[in-house]
Amino acid sequence: MIDTAAKAAHRYRGGLWLLIGVIVAGGLAGYGIWSRSETVSTLKQTAEDAALPRVQLVSPKPGPSERTLTLPGNMDAWYAAPIYAQVNGYVSHWYKDYGAQVKSGDVLATVDTPSLDAQFAASKASLAVVEARYKLAEITAKRYAALSGTQAVSQQDVDIKTAEAAEQKAQVAASEQDVARYQALIAFKQLTAPFDGVVTARHTNVGDYVNAAGGDATVRGAAPLFEVADIHAMRIFVSVPQEYSEVLKPGLTATLTLPQDPDKPIPAQVLTTANSVSTATRTVVTELTVDNAKRELWPGSYVSVHFTFPSDPNILILPEQALLFRSQGMQVAMVDDQNRVHLQDVVLGHNLNTDVQIVSGLKATDKVVGSPSLGLLEGQQVKVVEPVPGYQPGRGNTTVSPLPEPPSGPIIPGASRVHAAQPAVGTEPSVTDASTTTSADPAARPQEESKPGVGPMR
Repeated sequence: MIDTAAKAAHRYRGGLWLLIGVIVAGGLAGYGIWSRSETVSTLKQTAEDAALPRVQLVSPKPGPSERTLTLPGNMDAWYAAPIYAQVNGYVSHWYKDYGAQVKSGDVLATVDTPSLDAQFAASKASLAVVEARYKLAEITAKRYAALSGTQAVSQQDVDIKTAEAAEQKAQVAASEQDVARYQALIAFKQLTAPFDGVVTARHTNVGDYVNAAGGDATVRGAAPLFEVADIHAMRIFVSVPQEYSEVLKPGLTATLTLPQDPDKPIPAQVLTTANSVSTATRTVVTELTVDNAKRELWPGSYVSVHFTFPSDPNILILPEQALLFRSQGMQVAMVDDQNRVHLQDVVLGHNLNTDVQIVSGLKATDKVVGSPSLGLLEGQQVKVVEPVPGYQPGRGNTTVSPLPEPPSGPIIPGASRVHAAQPAVGTEPSVTDASTTTSADPAARPQEESKPGVGPMR
């Protein structure tokens, strides 16, 4: 009986273990099937989520009340005159050098003209000859006129002598004009300043040969001997884009800055415009004036011209990166409440550097993709993500986080800064971003690889 009961108990325990094994095997199989199904579902959701384009949104904002525009400009003197030689000769002396202050009529240089002097003397001698001939012809004509009507002379002879006297008188007038011409050329032996100003260039020296062709623009290579500029006030010429032409009126103010002194603004005023748009650049040449009583501004300088124009703050603006250039025209990608894309046609206004005015097509409550891909389609599902901290799409105002404080303690040459400061026993070591650290001793780098636990950070 005991053996029978023992055998029955043994069979019972064997069957129980078998049942437990079957249950465990079934549970494991069921868990595997469920786990695989769950993994497939998770992977499917992950793949579907990854297939959605990530977009960052921006909202239209009210535009500024003012528009600023900075353009390069050229500064010229109020008056500027090149001084050419008008006679042939050699420079005997120059009196004014670079930067010399001159008054109107001041002599800049003198030219020695031996050939002109000889011609002038010859013209005066010729005048004396024709004057003597005229006096004789006049006396003869008077004598013949006194004998007119007598048997001594005929009327024909009287008329001939009278005509000869008139001819000699004309010869005298011609000789006087010739002398006057040479007299005027003699005056050009002295080169003088045409107005009050400053000598900005001197291109001659004592002994240089100059000729009267210097003032002829058709002669190549002709160069002025001096250049004089009136700089009591300055003219600034700047090419303004066509879109700003409507606000370019006389009296409009601007601010100038020089490269050597950018922190010192100089007020200027618009004098006039060309009233014409250049077909090559689509700009309007604009002339501004600025007072230069202290003579601090120099002609030929490069200046930055800063304009401030009024703007309508009721016109919305968007970053330029939010625009889509497509065959249908200018568009933006909007996102609705279901995160679906809608391509909206817009009309642009003025360009405001990194932003652009949206004249029509948007409302202030619209959500616009900040930097859309050209592959976005109408009705496409997207996923909205938050922008990186310190960054707003289209603004480019990335904020640079400060570097972490360097670890305290001695720095071991050849080791990373992570290992430079050893933590106290029983405390957790602090972790430092090793990507911002470098080896302090390049010569110790080969030894780092041989040190266990110490080496370059990966």
